[in-house]
Amino acid sequence: MIKRLKLEHILFLDIETVPEFADYQSLDDTSKLLWEAKTKYQRKEKFTPEEFYDRAGIWAEFGKIVCISVGYFKLKGAVRHFRVTSFYGEEAIVLKEFKTLLETHFNRPHHLLCAHNGKEFDFPYIARRMIILGIDLPGSLNLFGKKPWEVPHLDTLELWKFGDYKTFTSLKLMAHVLGIPSPKDDIDGSEVRDVFYKEKDIERIVSYCEKDTVTVAQIILKLRNEALLIASEILSV
Repeated sequence: MIKRLKLEHILFLDIETVPEFADYQSLDDTSKLLWEAKTKYQRKEKFTPEEFYDRAGIWAEFGKIVCISVGYFKLKGAVRHFRVTSFYGEEAIVLKEFKTLLETHFNRPHHLLCAHNGKEFDFPYIARRMIILGIDLPGSLNLFGKKPWEVPHLDTLELWKFGDYKTFTSLKLMAHVLGIPSPKDDIDGSEVRDVFYKEKDIERIVSYCEKDTVTVAQIILKLRNEALLIASEILSV
């Protein structure tokens, strides 16, 4: 089935998120109580709410998006290129620019969004942040009333599970076992918060996000048993 999909109809993406505020003390009193309740199960007795706040970026209610990287194939006969671009900066602007891309270039019924663990993280996170910021959802993220087969989302983690819902495989591990080259200079996802708030190096985060986007595309190629992208085929736009 996956071989029947046209690569140029797929928008590959990855997002990077951080806590909404630089530190726990910046939360108002109500938010502190809600954060304590939200994370009680995960924290158990090991961490206080304040100590656990560096992980707030994984929840859309307490985090924000600082970068969305997207990639898409351009095919012309036997020649192919994979174009990568990123939206980053103020979250509302990032989301509006991403929405414009979806509505102007990836708005047809055959278009698909693809991410690793996208159905559990990227897609709902983007949708929740749009709603929180008062941005109308684009059709590809508005799933209300849609049947499962009408949802235009591909998830490389789901494809790798082959029906097995008991396990999680990280993008890095999946790329490794599939023989997909992975740059050695990547920051770890857990470091994004400090790179954003302490180092204030958004360019480093963008580079990391774009590399993950390329990796998602490489995984789809591998699942289709097709040749992987080489450096000369990857273009930043």
